[in-house]
Amino acid sequence: MSTTITLNIMSADDQAFLDILSSVPNDIRRYSNDVADYVDKHLEKVANTLREALSSSKWIPENARPRPPPPPPRTATLSCPASTYTQIHDWVLKNKILTTVIVIAAGGLTYHIIKRKSNRKKRRAKRAPNGARVEVVVVAGSPSEPITRSISLDLERRGFIVYIVCNTIEEEVLVQNESRPDIKPLMIDIVDPESARGSIDRFTAFLQAPHAVAQGIKLHHLNFRSLILIPTPNYPSLPIATLAPSALSDLLNTRLLTPILTLQTFLPLLQSLPLSHPHQHSGPSAALIKPSVLVLTPSIISNLNPAFHLPESAIVSALSSFTSVLSSELQPLGIPVTHLQLGTFDTSPFASHNRQLTVSSQRAEMLKWEESARHAYGKNYATVTSKTGGGGVVGKGSSLRELNNAVFDAMIWGKGGVVRVGMGSRVYGFVGRWVPSGLVGWMMGVRGVGDKEEFGRAVGTSEGLGSRSTSPGSSANGGNGNVHGLKLGESEYISVYGEHRDELCLPGCEH
Repeated sequence: MSTTITLNIMSADDQAFLDILSSVPNDIRRYSNDVADYVDKHLEKVANTLREALSSSKWIPENARPRPPPPPPRTATLSCPASTYTQIHDWVLKNKILTTVIVIAAGGLTYHIIKRKSNRKKRRAKRAPNGARVEVVVVAGSPSEPITRSISLDLERRGFIVYIVCNTIEEEVLVQNESRPDIKPLMIDIVDPESARGSIDRFTAFLQAPHAVAQGIKLHHLNFRSLILIPTPNYPSLPIATLAPSALSDLLNTRLLTPILTLQTFLPLLQSLPLSHPHQHSGPSAALIKPSVLVLTPSIISNLNPAFHLPESAIVSALSSFTSVLSSELQPLGIPVTHLQLGTFDTSPFASHNRQLTVSSQRAEMLKWEESARHAYGKNYATVTSKTGGGGVVGKGSSLRELNNAVFDAMIWGKGGVVRVGMGSRVYGFVGRWVPSGLVGWMMGVRGVGDKEEFGRAVGTSEGLGSRSTSPGSSANGGNGNVHGLKLGESEYISVYGEHRDELCLPGCEH
């Protein structure tokens, strides 16, 4: 039995070996054919080359010359017309400049059409089923400022109930002088925490209570829609050497500390929204409305950081940081925070509330400086303030309607972040970010100071002071009060280190 198995295994091995031996001649034949074809191909190529060279040689008799090799056969190609895409592609390559002009024109036309359609978009506040106003907006800004007045009037026309935060009786009178039934003052003394907390508690109870337009009409509840912070946008323009400590304290009080304290006062109300209404039956959608916070600041001067604009550059930068931190803290609560960086706007409808810096007032302001400061900064100060008196933009600026639409969109549909609006806001943001500061100063008219010049001649170099355009940014204008030679506006600016003041106080504090 074992002998038979061994024979079978040996016969299988022999068969495999025989198969390998039988395939060797086939491989040899195939390799030899490949080599022969390769040699024939190259010999034929060499023969054709020699035949062609000999047929064109003139030293060989004509009857002895070999015939030239026949030309290779030509493949017939049918010419088909080019496609439309190919024709357009060829035309674009031949007319690159014209194509660029067409693309730019089409893009501009498309942007203009989209912008017009967005401006025609219906922007209205929601109302109750009986037609009553139900959405409340609180505007924390000076009632005398053009930006505050424009936004308040526009929101009232769109169907909102607008409350303007007032710190003094004078501000309350200004709000009442608007003679609008749905623009109302909201007295909050932010200096006194207890008084401010009581004002917010009463305002919260007012929002939570049911309201009726008239007797016999179904009750409805109010919804707090947004808090809009508008810090005072007018800043003085002076060299750092001439800024008094009292003036800096007042600026920090009214421009930086007041908006922060105002928001801090409203934070408990914002955190508790939306309010619960036990007797409300208007559906679950009203309970899902979350308020929004808007912070409006000028952006041109803070982006460029030109000379003689320390107050605005420093305070606006601090407000930007404050807005970023606030957004990070309120984002987990579902409250969007939008920072509107403003350019230049045409405030001619509110021109009576603007006080432009004239050449004579500029000369009077510079005469209060020390002689060394006048000689060191006088000429450059006159040149720079003449260019930044209108916010650094030549012309009237954008329409206030653009600002009003941006505020509504950010308040209703915005998801937070930074929004630039107004003439120059985007351009000067790019310039301030990428252009060297030395070049920016040269564009603003800053030049080296050599020998001491006559003061009158230095001031006379500034032409065209007091541009007709006004800006929510640096207006380089003063007001009625005068603190250490610095005009700071109306009575809301209080000298911290005056003769009868011993402590730091905010507008509206009592003694």
